[in-house]
Amino acid sequence: MARPLDRLDLSVTLDKVTSTQRISAAQKRLAHLRLFTAGLLDASGPGPGIIVVFEGFDAGGKGGTIRRVSSALDPRHVRVVPITTPTTHELEHHFLWRFQEPLPRRGGMTIYDRSWYGRLLVERVERLIDHDAVSRSAHEIVEFERALANDHFIVVKFWMQISDEEQLRRFLERQGDPLKRWKLTPEDWRNREKRDDYVDAVNDMVEATDHEHARWDLVAANSKHYARVHVLETLNRRIEHALENWGYTVPPSRGADYLNAK
Repeated sequence: MARPLDRLDLSVTLDKVTSTQRISAAQKRLAHLRLFTAGLLDASGPGPGIIVVFEGFDAGGKGGTIRRVSSALDPRHVRVVPITTPTTHELEHHFLWRFQEPLPRRGGMTIYDRSWYGRLLVERVERLIDHDAVSRSAHEIVEFERALANDHFIVVKFWMQISDEEQLRRFLERQGDPLKRWKLTPEDWRNREKRDDYVDAVNDMVEATDHEHARWDLVAANSKHYARVHVLETLNRRIEHALENWGYTVPPSRGADYLNAK
């Protein structure tokens, strides 16, 4: 039986012109939806908060994709939270503790550049926690996300998948570019050596934490043009469907471009 990552077609691509057109259309739609969920289009007050999680291999295109998402919005309407190694103080708390302060208010939006899923990826692969802790943490994450959804939050999760060959190409490209070299660290090279372990961890993570309140969207990201379009359009659909399920009358797009691009 094929595992989640095996079902992705990493050869899919999109030309730059088409990508640019569809990104622009999807960004306009996202801005419209954000004004609606923020309660700024009528007097009914704020709607659900939006939580977007980005995970993926190093050089998988998270940063560039997050820029396309966030640049569509007024800076007051989105918060981007980069997640790094936990501090000593954070390690003294439950692993989910440090992710709760950045959660959005009702009508707000937070984008996590990496997230609580580091528990099932880095901490598992580096053997910082044992098998029982991994299994228990997966259950706690599902309950955490379910609680958020039940409390009127939309949770959207993306895994950006690139091939081993494409990752190496991007690493070497960064290494040779003085303006991008800072993105490449010895830790990135070390993680690459454990790619097979990470692939197993990602497959297990998706199978254990893909649930009705917060589905995983796996993104074939070898082509940045394709990946960015896919993420933006999928994010819009996830928001629209969640609003419909909660009984909101979702406003139609104000631009025909977006409807034509779908």
